[in-house]
Amino acid sequence: VLSSSLPRLVREFVAQNNTSQIKHVIQILSQEFALSQHPHSRKGGLIGLAACSIALGKDSGLYLKELIEPVLTCFNDADSRLRYYACEALYNIVKVARGSVLPHFNVLFDGLSKLAADPDPNVKSGSELLDRLLKDIVTESNQFDLVGFIPLLRERIYSNNQYARQFIISWILVLESVPDINLLDYLPEILDGLFQILGDNSKEIRKMCEVALGEFLKEIKKNPSSVKFAEMANILVIHCQAADDLIQLTAMCWMREFIQLAGRVMLPYSSGILTAVLPCLSYDDRKKNIKEVANVCNQSLMKLVIPEDDEMDEAKQQLMTLPAEPTSEESLSKPEAASSGESELDITALNQPLSFPCSSERIQVTLNLDGIVQVLDCHLHDTSIGMMTRIAVLKWLYHLYIKTPRKMFRHTDSLFPILLRTLSDESDEVILKDLEVLAEIASSPAGQTEGHGPSDSSDVRPGLVELHVPGRAGQLSSSGTKGLECSPSTPTMNSYFYKFMINLLKRFSSERKLLETRGAFIIRQLCLLLNAENIFHSMADILLREEDLKFASTMVHTLNTILLTSSELFQLRNQLKDLKTPESRNLFCCLYRSWCHNPVTTVSLCFLTQNYKHAYDLIQKFGDLEVTVDFLTEVDKLVQLIECPIFTYLRLQLLDVKNNPYLIKALYGLLMLLPQSSAFQLLSHRLQCVPNPELMQTADSTKPSAGFKRMTASNIDYTELLQHFEKVQNKHLEARHQRAGRAEQLDRRVVL
Repeated sequence: VLSSSLPRLVREFVAQNNTSQIKHVIQILSQEFALSQHPHSRKGGLIGLAACSIALGKDSGLYLKELIEPVLTCFNDADSRLRYYACEALYNIVKVARGSVLPHFNVLFDGLSKLAADPDPNVKSGSELLDRLLKDIVTESNQFDLVGFIPLLRERIYSNNQYARQFIISWILVLESVPDINLLDYLPEILDGLFQILGDNSKEIRKMCEVALGEFLKEIKKNPSSVKFAEMANILVIHCQAADDLIQLTAMCWMREFIQLAGRVMLPYSSGILTAVLPCLSYDDRKKNIKEVANVCNQSLMKLVIPEDDEMDEAKQQLMTLPAEPTSEESLSKPEAASSGESELDITALNQPLSFPCSSERIQVTLNLDGIVQVLDCHLHDTSIGMMTRIAVLKWLYHLYIKTPRKMFRHTDSLFPILLRTLSDESDEVILKDLEVLAEIASSPAGQTEGHGPSDSSDVRPGLVELHVPGRAGQLSSSGTKGLECSPSTPTMNSYFYKFMINLLKRFSSERKLLETRGAFIIRQLCLLLNAENIFHSMADILLREEDLKFASTMVHTLNTILLTSSELFQLRNQLKDLKTPESRNLFCCLYRSWCHNPVTTVSLCFLTQNYKHAYDLIQKFGDLEVTVDFLTEVDKLVQLIECPIFTYLRLQLLDVKNNPYLIKALYGLLMLLPQSSAFQLLSHRLQCVPNPELMQTADSTKPSAGFKRMTASNIDYTELLQHFEKVQNKHLEARHQRAGRAEQLDRRVVL
């Protein structure tokens, strides 16, 4: 029956249209032979089913289910020879039926995917022949059921077997090449699996997967309007953090194209994108390609944030037809990792197929500002991140404060502490960017409207600045600043400016090394970014009430050095030098009261403002002070400064002996304070150059000098200022005695 008579018998039944007998023959071949317990019977059954299919010819399509099922069962046979005969039988069945087998494609594909990983080379070879035949049929036909096939493809794509993976990729490449099959619509369902296959150990498989992903990306660029960008965004976020360089680079390239093609559609996924992209910006040259692509992603994403994001109400935002966010998005985007600063995800753990429910629900494309700020804040707190990442984070914060200031100021209270701590960073570039952010916070009009801290600028004109000093000197201390976040002396700044100045001085107080190494650099940069007069006015106002007198003296010395030597302060020096306006005189008085913490800096301020008589009066008081090595060192530095270009006008005024007697007396006073040192010799030589007043007589010598007019018109109560100086110095003397007493007690305890 199985040799020559079976085909003739089947052909007779076909001619008679006797379907029941045909089914009966197939049933006997299946049940009694192909599914028999005896290997030889199973082999005969497989041969018989193939012969039956050949005899049926074009009518075999009517009996494919009965013909295919027993053959597929034999694919699982323990005997490799039977598995080979099953491949051969199915090859003959499919070859005869051609396009009629497509309704049964899923079961055929499932069986072939198992044989692709068969350990027997003959079976594998036979399955490859069958696979090529099936691919030819699919390519020729326009009736392929892609919708029904995708769930199976999505399941099989997570196989870890190399041969199964190779089989899957080969089919994806075939389906991708068929014009009538639009696999791009279902890319979100298989993209994660493709990226996992891209990490295979086999170079051949990785190359095949690269080709497949490259073809998909070309198609995306050609037809961006039909691409489901939103459904694939979180998949890319995961693989942009992969440990495998090829996976990470490929995912990053896809992310770059997605951001550039989809535009603001990617905004809801900004926090996840930044979580993946920011750490890559600090990669070294070994991952240069990834770093460059990540930088483009970062820049492109930043450009998507526009001022309208700050102004639009949710009800007024433009609706866009997008698929709703997938239910599995939480497992993809890993918001927990973003909030804890984690940058690596275990991709291998995602071995289950991902489901993306399709929906036409209309959702709003909005800027997820809260999520973005959370990610940026986490990266700033992470001390292990590289310099370029920290710079990128600060650039993002600055950009968000520029584009969306109203919404950003809701986060300022939480960001403020870490921004202040970042001033201690080792990199000057990081500090510069950090200062830009802090300066924008301190000067943005949006910071005023939020109402942080007391502020009443409605009755203060920027052109008329008046310092209000509380009656109690201890009202503002280094530990108690509540209620004083806004200074009436800084009306051109917002509520955060004074708060910034207070906390900056607190930081200098707690980190003296920061003050020594970066203090001048930070203040000079702030003077460029903000109003220098406001900075000095507010700091002087705060230091006036500083309880740590030693720190106050050090800080005043630092500010004075910056004031006298920095090119950024040229305009402010000119303003103080003349004291022509009420504002400049008010600033002088404010600075003077704080400068009293350091006697030598107070004298230098008087020299700068040409208050020579008062400088002489101050030097007369130095006899009552405790002259220490530090004190003499500061006098030495002041002498050096007098010889600098900044005090050129002062040295020229020595020519006018008659109208500047107190200048000469003050300089002689400094000379008398100095020991026989190089500074003493320098100043002594300078004073020896002062001309004889009788030789300098001129016809206009009887007229009062311009300096005299300026001083008499200034209406400054110098007596009160001198009393204030004595009061502050008494406090410093008392504090030194207390410190000395505590040190002596400590020494006694050590001895005991």
